[in-house]
Amino acid sequence: MYRSQGGDWTTAGTELPPEIIWIDLLNPTPDEVRFVEAGVKIRVPTEAALSEIEASSRLRLDHHVLYLSSPVVTLDASGEAHLTPVGFVITATVLVTVRFFTSPAFDSVAARIDGDDSLKNGMCVFTSLLEAVVDRGADVLEHLGATADELARSVFKGGLKQSKGPVRSTRKLREALANVGVLADRLAKARDVLLGAGRVASYADDVGREWITASSRIRLEAVSKDVVSLSDYESRLSDKIQLLLDAVLGFINIEQNDLFKILTIVSVVGIPPTLLAGIWGMNFKNMPELNWEWGYALAWIAIIASGLLPLLWFKLRGWIE
Repeated sequence: MYRSQGGDWTTAGTELPPEIIWIDLLNPTPDEVRFVEAGVKIRVPTEAALSEIEASSRLRLDHHVLYLSSPVVTLDASGEAHLTPVGFVITATVLVTVRFFTSPAFDSVAARIDGDDSLKNGMCVFTSLLEAVVDRGADVLEHLGATADELARSVFKGGLKQSKGPVRSTRKLREALANVGVLADRLAKARDVLLGAGRVASYADDVGREWITASSRIRLEAVSKDVVSLSDYESRLSDKIQLLLDAVLGFINIEQNDLFKILTIVSVVGIPPTLLAGIWGMNFKNMPELNWEWGYALAWIAIIASGLLPLLWFKLRGWIE
């Protein structure tokens, strides 16, 4: 193979050796692009061209050369996942990949290329790359599925209920809502990668039959079938995440309703004592209660009873526990 690492070519020389079957351009420089275009007689797509979303831009056959692009997930320095395009330019003998990120899937295929007899032309390497991408996508879906199961246990089996006050409960609900959002975002990225891999595999199988081997055709068909099965799994996982989102939002509504209920009860319980205290706190000259021997004690009893009676009524109605 022939790999570029920002100007560092691992194969010496100025001409393209005839045994080269894969040229991996990682953040290529203009000199590298011109070198490959002159040696392979192709046009190396730019990052902007690879980012086009039209099917005609991502899947194209031009003068017996396949120009394909598909999104792949990469991690930045902070560990955040992002979608980035990768380009595949396939001729009868050579595969040219154009990417702007490091990828374990590409590195694993590169490590096998010298000792694997099945990687004998560009289409075989392309097939192996798609298999590696799909395998990695399957691992990601398995991890997301395990995360969704753990979150579901937390949501539906009392993990979100806190006995130490509404503040802790609200914090727990916010964390659950944020986790559901992260899960949905990662699942959407995995879906885009799998759908992209399925599209390029199907297109290459349809239009690359002139130079594709029988084994590569079988493997490409297997890749397409794997993508279909993983898409079904992804759909079920998406439904589960939507259920978790609805459940968390439902618990948030319940928490809000409980808070409003408490505020309503407090306000209702406080009205009668406030009314009695306001009446007996008036400074009129002729107030019979001022001459009662037990007036002060009776006022306290009336005020306390006026607050307890509504609480007892709410308790009997089942509005409070």
